[in-house]
Amino acid sequence: MAIVTLKGNPLNTLGTLPKAGSKAPGFSLTKGDLSNIHLDDYKGAKVVLNIFPSVDTGTCAQSVRQFNREAAELKNTKVLCVSKDLPFAQARFCGAEGIKNVEMLSDFRDGNFGKAFGLEFVDGPLKSLHSRAVIVLDEEGKVVYTEQVAETVDEPNYKAALEVLMDA
Repeated sequence: MAIVTLKGNPLNTLGTLPKAGSKAPGFSLTKGDLSNIHLDDYKGAKVVLNIFPSVDTGTCAQSVRQFNREAAELKNTKVLCVSKDLPFAQARFCGAEGIKNVEMLSDFRDGNFGKAFGLEFVDGPLKSLHSRAVIVLDEEGKVVYTEQVAETVDEPNYKAALEVLMDA
């Protein structure tokens, strides 16, 4: 269990992030057209998992904008922005913001992504949503970088994640 904070108040997650060097847990997430997509669909590409509670908050929205600008420019890299927001809300946000370089994916159906990665909040006002984290996978689905953001209202360390992508 990881402990993070929301404006200084402690929140607990279901588990801890996978360790660097381990194989990422498989997942199934929902795309904007309500079809499912799986981790295996990204084999052969580097993957950035930008995970957050809800795109309807300032920090979460900024993380999508930032990764849309920066990481999407990298070769052979897919940026997946994952939350429990409904795909309709994710699509509305992307349309309003002109976001085209990242994939918005939802864990709303069963929450298995948040459970598999240990990110689901188990208490507090964000209970059952995902904790803010960044996980970078190599072309074979191996974890090469993780960041569990300690304070939920803070942005992730974009520079560190991007540097790992350039080195991988």
